[in-house]
Amino acid sequence: MTLAELQRIKQWHARHHHDHPVEYHLWDAMLTLWLMGWVGWLPAFAFDALWTAPLLLLGMSAPTLYAGWRGRAHRANSLRCDWLR
Repeated sequence: MTLAELQRIKQWHARHHHDHPVEYHLWDAMLTLWLMGWVGWLPAFAFDALWTAPLLLLGMSAPTLYAGWRGRAHRANSLRCDWLR
């Protein structure tokens, strides 16, 4: 997922914050995990904690995994997702 896509989705959530508050907070959680995944590499190497690598990779891919899950649910008509293209 590119930064432009992340920004587009975030802007949609910011515009529809009052209509979809849970979705807004879930997306913020995904962005927090994404940021923690990227920032966590430096301490992992500095403190020789490479066992955290799978968690960091999962955090880095959290927005993509979430968007993919929402897309599959939207296509299956079990969940409506207006911010998908």
